[in-house]
This record gives sequence, structure tokens and C-alpha cells, in this order.
Amino acid sequence: STSEVAESGDAHRGPALDSDREGSAHAADTAFDVDDECLVDGHGRDRRCALSALQLRARRRQMAEAGTLGDPRDIADQIHKMVQERKQPTWTQIPAGTVFVHLFEWSWDDVAIECEEWLGPKGFKAVQISPPTEHIKGSTWWTRYQPVTYNLTSRSGNKSAFVSMIKRCAKVGVGIYLDAVINHCAAGSGVGVAGSHYGSPLRTCPLFSQEDFHHYPDDLTRNCLIDNYQNETNVWYCDLVKLPDLCTECEHTQNVIAEYLSDMRRLGVAGFRIDAAKHIRPSELEQILAKVEDVHNVFVFQEVNSEDDQPIQPRMYMKPHHSYFATTFDFVRHLSAILSGKEDMSAPASLRLEMRNSLHSRALIFIDNHDTQRNGAEYTYKDGDQYVIANMAMLVTNFGYPKVMSSYYFTDKEQGPPAEPVHGKDGLNCGPGKPWVCEHRWPGIANMVKWRQMAGSSTMTSFAAANGGVAAAACRGLACAAFNRGSETWTTKLKTEMPPGKYCNVIVSDDPDSCPTIVVGQDAVAVVRVP
Repeated sequence: STSEVAESGDAHRGPALDSDREGSAHAADTAFDVDDECLVDGHGRDRRCALSALQLRARRRQMAEAGTLGDPRDIADQIHKMVQERKQPTWTQIPAGTVFVHLFEWSWDDVAIECEEWLGPKGFKAVQISPPTEHIKGSTWWTRYQPVTYNLTSRSGNKSAFVSMIKRCAKVGVGIYLDAVINHCAAGSGVGVAGSHYGSPLRTCPLFSQEDFHHYPDDLTRNCLIDNYQNETNVWYCDLVKLPDLCTECEHTQNVIAEYLSDMRRLGVAGFRIDAAKHIRPSELEQILAKVEDVHNVFVFQEVNSEDDQPIQPRMYMKPHHSYFATTFDFVRHLSAILSGKEDMSAPASLRLEMRNSLHSRALIFIDNHDTQRNGAEYTYKDGDQYVIANMAMLVTNFGYPKVMSSYYFTDKEQGPPAEPVHGKDGLNCGPGKPWVCEHRWPGIANMVKWRQMAGSSTMTSFAAANGGVAAAACRGLACAAFNRGSETWTTKLKTEMPPGKYCNVIVSDDPDSCPTIVVGQDAVAVVRVP
């Protein structure tokens, strides 16, 4: 099964901004060059800017109504002001069509380079990083999730590299989402990667004493274990897989955690992923976050993995009085039912993925993450084209805030990251024969980021399906996509809102000089052929 997608810029963008470009050649260009670049100049010369043609024309109309249009210098000044405004990111605002990526176990130096060379140019809003704090020693991936202190020394680098990464990524418009492990501390006893001792006496670490952890009333050295997910108290106050559970209702514990997160905000972190949020009572997590400096300007999303029959649900962590998101693990289960044929793809509601009540506007959606890809994920990079199609389907929807996964190759689910950097002396260490997968660089996923931006908040404007529901195509505004899970090529006609011309199939390539094209006729109809 394969798929095709096409996208369009503003219908009049070429004539409005560059009178020498028209017809199919312009259409091919606008198929991928949408909202983050445009050719504009108040004095007749080419200049790159970060504004869409729609914004520029709106500004011109406003100036015309005000009687100020006519002097090119006025136009240039207004454009310059708008560009400067766009350079100041507001991390808590998640515009429709936004996407971020999880660069799992990448070093800070590699993340910084990736922001500059790939994530910024491709339009990713942010990158989720691995926990930056001191952790236990060991080669497995999960050592990062056993914090010893909140010192910024980890397998990914030191504080200097961490701060440099934040600044370099912010400079190209990419925020850093920190994975905050604040539910627990390291189990057992030993020495962390920065030399800090923990677990002596039992259930202690440099920042917390025994009284700062949940424990039996008569024994500070022991606590119950989580063994009943139908019992809220058991899930919130007992130890998760023997990890000492922090007393998140205790004032001192709350203050220490809040100061750590505040410090990260002062360094420029744009968002927090709250690891194991399900194991912290919602009201207590709210109290901690309320103490965090400038928290209202930080994007917060909480990991809440629950089955439908469990009492603790994501909605409990998303209250009307705050804007926090929660991870939505059941999104991919519903999506898989459609893509696997268990549900008919021929119904527009299926392709739009108007999910059940457990999903809502503050849903953090994904196909797989670092946990699920090691424990029964519906799709992972190992599924090849099916994985690409699943990510495409996620990005086609106008639902939630999607996260794209970027992994390393592994055969053992305990396996830690490669020793080789992603950006090596001999080039990029991604792809077959290399240690890093880098799914976010696959054309079928990477180019869908700008496709989703182009679609924005648009609802479905056109739909077509094959008999039996094995294939479907749809448009959201000026962006169209087609899917085929059948064994035979499917051809259909799709009514679009695009001007006549040739458009890139960005699933294959966004290069207008070499991309396969899809033709939109004078009647705005595209003939789509999906193998």
C-alpha cells in the first residue's frame, strides 16, 4: 500500500508576489513552499521572509483602507515589523497544523545541529528531548528515567551543551520540550553518572530525605508497590516498579521539584513533558506546576496511559482553568482499526478520525513512543511503509497536537542508544546500515509537517473512497491526501480548492525540479492514482 499527497500555497501568491512566475511552474513551487518562506520586496528585489502571502495581502488591504498604501518603503517597514513579531515564539500557543518530534536519546550537540539543519527548515515547532538530569549508571535506555539529582549532567551532555542547544534551537524557531521525571527517584543504591551517591540510607537521594517519599506509617524504608490499577490510591501513592515514590503532596518535595522546573524555564526550556503523570494525583501535580516560574508561558503535557476501564483517565489532568495537554494513547488504537480494515475507511468520519469522548482538543497524539515501541506498539519503524502511512494519517487529521518519533535501531527492548553520534565526522548516521533510524527525516513523514501546516484548522472540503473502503482521498482546504491499503492501484477524481497546475506529491519529494506531480485541471479536479 502506498499513498499520495499534494498541497498548495495561496491561489494568487505567484502573481501577487512575483509576476514572472505563473501557471504550472508556480503551482509546483507552492506545492511545498507555503507559510514559512515567501518572496517579497518593497523595492522590487527578492527577499526571504517568514510570512504567508495571505498575511501580506491582508496587511496591504489594511494599509490601503488607511490610505497609506503607495510608498514601497511603508510596505517594507510593515513587513519587517511583522517578521520581527513572528520571530518571537509563544510556546504555549499551539497553532493548528503544528507538529513536534521526539529525538529519543540524542545528544544535546546533535539536537542543536538537527534544529538548524532540519527541524527549523522543515517547520517542526519543537523537539522533545530525553531527561537531562543526572541518572544512574548503565547502558540501557531506562537509566535516564531513574534520576539521582537534578544536576544537568546526563548521557546526552552537560549543562553548557544543554544551554547552547536551547539557544541554537530557539534561534531557528524550534522549542525544547524537557522530559521531566518528577514522580520518583532512582531505585536501590549507588553512584550517579555525575558522581552523586544515592540510596544510603535507603530511599534517599541528595535532594530528598526519607520523609520526602511515600512510605509505610511505621517504616520510612519501605512502601507499597503498584499492583491494582483499579485503585486510585494504589496508583498515586505506591512505588512504580520499586522506584521510590516522591511525596508529591509534601510542601518541601513540591518546592524542590518546582524550583527545578523553574530553573529549566529560566534557561529557556519551552515545554515540559511530565513523565508518569498518571502516578501523581492531579490536584498535587497542579499545585507543583502552579509554583513553577512563568509556567503560563510554558507548554505542559502529561503522560497518562490508561485503559478505558481504569478509573484514572487523561481528562482528569486537563481542567478548564489551565491549558495543560495529556497524552492520548488510544488515538493510535482507533487509527489502527481504520488502517487495518477493521473499520471502513469509506466513511469521511473515519478518515477525519473524529475520535470518541476520550479524545479532545488538548490531546497529545502519536503513533509510537519510546515505551510503546518496545512493548506492543501498533506500528513502529520496523513496519516500513505501513508506519509511514500511519504517520501520514495522523498528520492529515485536524485533531490534537501530533508528535513524531525518531529512534535508533534496536533488537533488544532493553538496548541503549548507539555510541556513534547522529551527526558524525563522515556525515549523517541515519538509515539502513547506520545506527540511527531518524524516522522524522523520511520524506513521507517530514514533508507532511508542512502539509499539515498548509491544511491548518481547515475541515474536510472534499472526499472520495473506493468500494469496500480499502482506499480513500480527502482535501482539507488547500492540502489533499490519498491512501490505499488495497493490493491494486486505485484511481479517483478529487475536487480541490487549488488553482490549475502541477503539484508535488510531497510524500515522495518536495523538490519542484524532481518530484512526481499531480495535475489539477481547469475545473479544479485532480486525477489521483495511488498504487
